[in-house]
Amino acid sequence: MGSRKKEIALQVNISTQELWEEMLSSKGLTVVDVYQGWCGPCKPVVSLFQKMRIEVGLDLLHFALAEADRLDVLEKYRGKCEPTFLFYAIKDEALSDEDECVSHGKNNGEDEDMVSSERTCTLAIIKPDAVAHGKTNEIIMKIQEAGFEILTNEERTMTEAEMRLFYQHRAGEEAFEKLVHHMCSGPSHLLILTRTEGFEDVVTSWRTVMGPCDPNVARREQPESLRAQYGTEMPFNAVHGSRDREDADRELALLFPSLKFSDKDTEAPQGGEAEATEGPTEALCFPEDVD
Repeated sequence: MGSRKKEIALQVNISTQELWEEMLSSKGLTVVDVYQGWCGPCKPVVSLFQKMRIEVGLDLLHFALAEADRLDVLEKYRGKCEPTFLFYAIKDEALSDEDECVSHGKNNGEDEDMVSSERTCTLAIIKPDAVAHGKTNEIIMKIQEAGFEILTNEERTMTEAEMRLFYQHRAGEEAFEKLVHHMCSGPSHLLILTRTEGFEDVVTSWRTVMGPCDPNVARREQPESLRAQYGTEMPFNAVHGSRDREDADRELALLFPSLKFSDKDTEAPQGGEAEATEGPTEALCFPEDVD
């Protein structure tokens, strides 16, 4: 685990010409904080860098530190006490519009979002309990470390009507009202996740990273899972994930109605009609558990 943290260090310290060239060849945008040894780098921007990198993505935005006296290429910046930031951008020519899971285009003269069939997506929700405890950024970072690409990250306070429809398949359960109330109690973060080719199905892999529904079960069975680390007790288990591909399509259509799925037509359920659900329920998710 320790080696992984070093690999994704927020700011790389560039101390040699070789490392300078390697860093500047990284695809995406690289921001270099050029500092003087006698005054050090600009610390106030570190939290801003952290937030920006979480929002943009680990593979597209890179931050580095470079002491002006150590590199000949930075000679002209020596002796200056004001903060100096250099920006280097390299475009990945291999990336085309067809590789994007979410793209924007025109259809019948109107703007709409298009979800491509090239890569499947699933819904993830960072629930109000985790948001209220200030764990959003930590969870997002762990999601990215696990190999997911975050296509959309929207903070939203859910309405009661949305959540009653969202959890309609649990309407007969004793904990239904408590779950709906919790999900409407404060802001959540709604994420659309995908993975690159070669990985297992995104729905399955996201459920694995979340862990069992009940945080107590998760701590016994999968202590490294998100629910084990950030959940407390039911229904305060920090994160939500779609149960299967069909459920993911339904939930995405409900919470992101402006998205059009190119692989098949997906419509949000209307009114109060109950929708039959198929497929296995979550492993280690007992009847008294909720989402």
